[in-house]
Amino acid sequence: MELLSIGTNAKTIKSDALGVYLTAIQYLSPHKISGKNFCPQASKGCIATCLNTAGRGAFHVVQKSRLRKSLLFINDRKQYKELLLQDLNTFKKKCEKEKVKPAVRLNGTSDLQWEDIFPEIFDNYKDFQFYDYTKQKRRYLNFLEGNFPSNYHLTFSRSENNETACLDFLNKYKHARIAVVFEKVPKKWNNYAVNTGDENDLRFLDKKPICGLIAKGRAKKDTTGFVVR
Repeated sequence: MELLSIGTNAKTIKSDALGVYLTAIQYLSPHKISGKNFCPQASKGCIATCLNTAGRGAFHVVQKSRLRKSLLFINDRKQYKELLLQDLNTFKKKCEKEKVKPAVRLNGTSDLQWEDIFPEIFDNYKDFQFYDYTKQKRRYLNFLEGNFPSNYHLTFSRSENNETACLDFLNKYKHARIAVVFEKVPKKWNNYAVNTGDENDLRFLDKKPICGLIAKGRAKKDTTGFVVR
């Protein structure tokens, strides 16, 4: 069983096309699908518009694969870790062969605290750039305050119930980066410059504080306030 996927996400394919990084993503079953909550701070809007079923995620076989990996993580953490390390080593060799930098997103459709689950990974793969999106406020604050692996970058995701926290992070930390889903991406949001985030997925390279993402799939019909209109 392979845990990491390469070349299956439209946005990371754009990232890979830049020729500097190659991206590997892990897709697990989001929220409570597996019986364990993999997205502890997911809002109603986030759950309703989740991209889990977008693209290849619409296929039953893909959903079955994500659930199988999630259940392995829950029931046999040792075997899961062995497979993850195997995938990371294989990915490292691939990147070395292609002369690109490895970028890894462990939370493609989840929000687990990998810095606590397998903290040694970030030391053992110092040449990797790990990155993720999160809605966990305490977790993101740890990142902003430097209590985090130096090669693990987080972007905080806005939802309909955490905008105050988003603005607090932006007001207090110049290096805060917030992802916001828009009906139409503006040049500014709350007077903060917006970067068009759909051009690639390399959030750790963003210079502007706001990552603007266009509403896709079920998000186009959102009425919760998750999508900024």
